[in-house]
Amino acid sequence: MTLASFLFFTLLVAALTYWLTRKDDHATTKGFFLGGRNLSWPLIAGSLLLTNLSTEQMVGLNGAAYTYGFAVMVWEVVAVIALVCMALFFLPRFLRSGVTTVPQYLEIRFDHQTQVITNLIFLIAYAVILLPIILYTGATGLIGILDVQAILGLASHSQTLWIIVWMVGIIGSIYALFGGLRTVAVSDTINGIGLLTGGLMIAWFGLNALGDGDFFTGIDALQAGNPGRFNSIGGADSSVPIGTVFSGILLLNMFYWTTNQQIIQRTFGARSLAEGQKGVLATGLLKLIGPLYLVIPGLIAYAMFAGQDIKADHSYGMLVNQVLPTPLAGFFAAVMMGAILSSFNSALNSTCTLFSLGLYRNVINKDASNQQVVRAGKVFGWLIAIFSMCLAPLLLGQESIFSYLQKMNGLYFIPILAVVVVGMLTRRVPPIAAKAALLTGFVVIACGYFLPAAASIVASMHDFHFLGLVFAYLVIMMLVMGEIWPLKDEWVQLDVKAVDMTPWIHAKKAGLVLVLLVLSIYITFADLSVL
Repeated sequence: MTLASFLFFTLLVAALTYWLTRKDDHATTKGFFLGGRNLSWPLIAGSLLLTNLSTEQMVGLNGAAYTYGFAVMVWEVVAVIALVCMALFFLPRFLRSGVTTVPQYLEIRFDHQTQVITNLIFLIAYAVILLPIILYTGATGLIGILDVQAILGLASHSQTLWIIVWMVGIIGSIYALFGGLRTVAVSDTINGIGLLTGGLMIAWFGLNALGDGDFFTGIDALQAGNPGRFNSIGGADSSVPIGTVFSGILLLNMFYWTTNQQIIQRTFGARSLAEGQKGVLATGLLKLIGPLYLVIPGLIAYAMFAGQDIKADHSYGMLVNQVLPTPLAGFFAAVMMGAILSSFNSALNSTCTLFSLGLYRNVINKDASNQQVVRAGKVFGWLIAIFSMCLAPLLLGQESIFSYLQKMNGLYFIPILAVVVVGMLTRRVPPIAAKAALLTGFVVIACGYFLPAAASIVASMHDFHFLGLVFAYLVIMMLVMGEIWPLKDEWVQLDVKAVDMTPWIHAKKAGLVLVLLVLSIYITFADLSVL
């Protein structure tokens, strides 16, 4: 029953995606990488949400909640602030330039070398950090939900992990490398409906299990089983102390939702600025309910399994396996599979875009035709996919995969965000400042993480405060260099008329409402006694 429902839903999504995108343009760069610049706001919102809601979120963030309590909801709630900034500030500037990638925007603002450096940083980070983590967390979640090791009769968890990683990687590569961005967006939206339904089901069945069949009794049991842990304010022993909300956590969210190619590429495919803004702000509204399925299940698992000496990242799979009725287990595993595929194929599609349009067309073969560019991207995509599938199982043994992901993200999030923000807010900062910030930021953060002497200094503060300090240093450095070696002529951004730039009339009001909702959530659940 479990396997049958899993296969049915997985094949249904594939069939619907094929039918809805069978006539799309997959041969040209505009069609393959931007969905023909014809994405509507529901597709943008669905794709944004599910690209984010992969198993590093479902497994990793619930695992963090198992360890640290409700305060980790900061990763969902603060994301809304970043999405408002994306809709009102960043997106109009990206769309006005008609760019396909973030490095392409930096080429327009600074120079070609800045674009090449940014492309290389993105490609290395996606291949070494992002794609392997998506595959690892996805495989870990599926193994726990479906008990794959027993089904396949394998002797070890490691063997099972390798098999599932390669299965997911191959299927995700087919979606991304044969379908293009619109195929990814459509499959994301279909899977998004299933993921939201499935995620909320786990919270429902978990609370019922805690309450011996009574939902409201389960809520009381959840609070009783998490004494002092139902607090939006992180204390000193939390992975997210309240002070870090205003430093590294805010900056990591700002990069993720405003500058991360994997995420924002679908907004570049919007048919107009208004559609893009509606899609981004709708995502912000959906993120506000994220804690219901990304944090609460972790707290339920703690109430059930605390003291059983289980790994935090395994708690979510155990919870699903224990509370979900058998007929629904296959459906939820298929939903998880869709979430894994969504993040993997979105990241892989963005990787191909960065390579094809950033390096192949601009550096390797400047005279390439549309077909050659797309073909080069697909070949490179397969190479990166295979590399990621080989690397993913080697992550086995990390104490918290979500914490590891956020720490490693800082290596490239912080320098790229600093360069984009300064580039958008100033008119005379020169290209040399951008290149210096990209290289300096990457090297300084890497040294702070991996060199023993520097790491001991970083250890005296929280990792996220360290990232905040590096960001501030990079911004100041660029501004000083802009004063010493300013551009001769002030940079002016041109509107290339790629899309209709009329903003959504309710964008600012919707953004204000979202910010007020964020503040109300924090105030409602705040217990300042931990400070």
